[in-house]
Amino acid sequence: MDLITIIIIAIILIIIIAVIVLYNGLVTSRNKVKNSWAQIEVQLNRRADLIPNLVETVKGYASHEEGVFTKVTEARAGLMKANTVSDMADANNNLTETLKSLFAVAENYPELKANENFINLQNQLEETEDKIAYSRQFYNDTVMMFNNKCETFPGNIFAGIFGFKTADFFNAPEGAATVPKVEF
Repeated sequence: MDLITIIIIAIILIIIIAVIVLYNGLVTSRNKVKNSWAQIEVQLNRRADLIPNLVETVKGYASHEEGVFTKVTEARAGLMKANTVSDMADANNNLTETLKSLFAVAENYPELKANENFINLQNQLEETEDKIAYSRQFYNDTVMMFNNKCETFPGNIFAGIFGFKTADFFNAPEGAATVPKVEF
């Protein structure tokens, strides 16, 4: 073989290896985005599982507050039905707002605020809210890294060729990103 053939074969091998590395990097990043989204769903489901117990505990003390209980139940159902990142973010924000109204009702009942079951549920909910906030941050960081790979050169060329699309960030409206106050 002559020198030109060896150089051409070397260049082709380098290009093939580069494409494989770029493709595998895109797949790995996309899978990290999916995994981090799944972690958010785990925490949102945990919170959704706590809510019926919390509502039942509050109902025992404030049975005449049916409108609040209905709104919380509907917001929880909306979260469970959400499929896209945007829908999940909207449903999550709606649930957070309705939980604030539930805790506002609870403030009117000193016996409830002292109830051990209610306090335990509050603590679990606060812990879950912290995990949700962390999971959101991790998800958005992962999305940023993936989107950077999809949008920067030469990844943008291969992302387009192989059908990789940028992922959506988990956006929360102003004020919804703060953990609801659950201490009394």
